[in-house]
Amino acid sequence: MMSVKFKGNAVKLSGKELQVGQNAPEVGLVNKDLQIVKIGGAQGKYQIINVVPSLDTGVCAVQTRKFNEKAATLPNANVYVVSMDLPFAQGRFCATEGIGNLSTLSDFRKKEFGLNYGVLLADGPLEGVLTRAVFVVDPKGKVVYREVCEEITNEPDYQAPLKAIQ
Repeated sequence: MMSVKFKGNAVKLSGKELQVGQNAPEVGLVNKDLQIVKIGGAQGKYQIINVVPSLDTGVCAVQTRKFNEKAATLPNANVYVVSMDLPFAQGRFCATEGIGNLSTLSDFRKKEFGLNYGVLLADGPLEGVLTRAVFVVDPKGKVVYREVCEEITNEPDYQAPLKAIQ
């Protein structure tokens, strides 16, 4: 079982650890209008899947704003932010922050994303939410980039996922 750190303390992740070169599982997540959106799998475009514990924290908000800026320059990619936040909170966050270039999606119903991508926190103070990670899936559905942040409170690399699609 893989683990990451939260404020220096080890916490376990549950689910299948997804690696570069593997097929990205297609999962259904809930958007701000309570509609199911499928991500992963072959979508014919690149997918940048930005995973955060909660949009209500400073680091998650910064990460989402930075990927929103980058998304505006990527016509060949769909950019998503996935968290366990309820769709209403995700919609409010985007409205407040003026975020319109990416889609917020919630894994709150079945934790299907967290389990299929191996990023669901299995213990610790944040048990039940997603750890901080970034996946890039190519148009054919293969994972071409993966970063699971070793320390949940640290921002991910912003350049490497963009390089993976250029």
